[in-house]
Amino acid sequence: MRYLISGGGTGGHIFPAVSIANALRELDSEAQILFVGALGRMEMQRVPEAGYEIIGLPVRGFNRAQPWKNISVLIDLARSMRMAKRIIRDFRPDVGVGVGGYASGAAMKVAAKMGVPILLQEQNGFAGVTNKLLKDDAKKICVAYEGMERFFPADKIILTGNPVRQNLTEGKRIENGRKTLLIIGGSLGAKTINDAIAAGLERLQAADIDVVWQTGKVYAEHCQQVAQSFAGKWLTCTPFLTDMPDRYAQADLVISRAGASSISEICLLGKPAILVPSPNVAEDHQTHNAMALVKKDAAILVRDKDAADSLVDTAIALIQDTERLSALHQNVLTLAERDSARRIAMEVMKLASN
Repeated sequence: MRYLISGGGTGGHIFPAVSIANALRELDSEAQILFVGALGRMEMQRVPEAGYEIIGLPVRGFNRAQPWKNISVLIDLARSMRMAKRIIRDFRPDVGVGVGGYASGAAMKVAAKMGVPILLQEQNGFAGVTNKLLKDDAKKICVAYEGMERFFPADKIILTGNPVRQNLTEGKRIENGRKTLLIIGGSLGAKTINDAIAAGLERLQAADIDVVWQTGKVYAEHCQQVAQSFAGKWLTCTPFLTDMPDRYAQADLVISRAGASSISEICLLGKPAILVPSPNVAEDHQTHNAMALVKKDAAILVRDKDAADSLVDTAIALIQDTERLSALHQNVLTLAERDSARRIAMEVMKLASN
């Protein structure tokens, strides 16, 4: 069978796409898999690193602030559609899988027009623009949250959860008698979270806990300069974490943005978390993601505008409250959707066999 997987732009699209591809390979070792991404975006590096071929389209997002600049965007979209048609004609996929992002819109729209059945995977609690535009073309739509009937036809929806990195549950915890706070701001970082942690390092040190602070590459230099004054075994300050399974295993509390992948990981691992939704995302979808947990007492919400004043104090109070941590752990575990990548891959294979 031949599978065309398209999407990207952010890790939140790329991680699920690669996880689905890995699951397809596990179920069918002879599967032929081709990715289609957007030139210049993160997927053009990350997908080959994962061992898959990818072809880039010149597709770009629309400039809403300066509409007169969209003439070139429309030209690139037309070029991308023509390229997608050639790719599909040459590769002859049995199924197309769209995970969101610019490239997914072009590739999946063309695939559907050429008679290829497509399956969409929506990571967020508020559906993305691309997947909403493709809803009528899709045969199945795999979602991570309940209540997605407000965006998609109910008869197409399958609740599968979001695929996460396959080795995430293999981490080992080392008991040292100390609580650990894990701060993750994504590969680029989160300015509001980093600023709050930088201003609160003295209080975190006084709390007698271990802190693992992943700053992201954009803010790494500044954060590491601030952290030098607090050097010691209790504080790890780094742009990236390459050993996430172990870091998650060690964490008693996580501070994170509310991206779909991060929330899925937190649910799967049962980690008590303080979520700080990014205000700089389409349709404020991170707040929708976070509220799905907060409404079930499975996470704590600190709004971005309040982080400077309250994030560190909230974290210190929570990590020292063992009973509250236990309640959050139990509640968030109930929201986990397990084996998501495999379940999605099986739906993809059903479409292929039909």
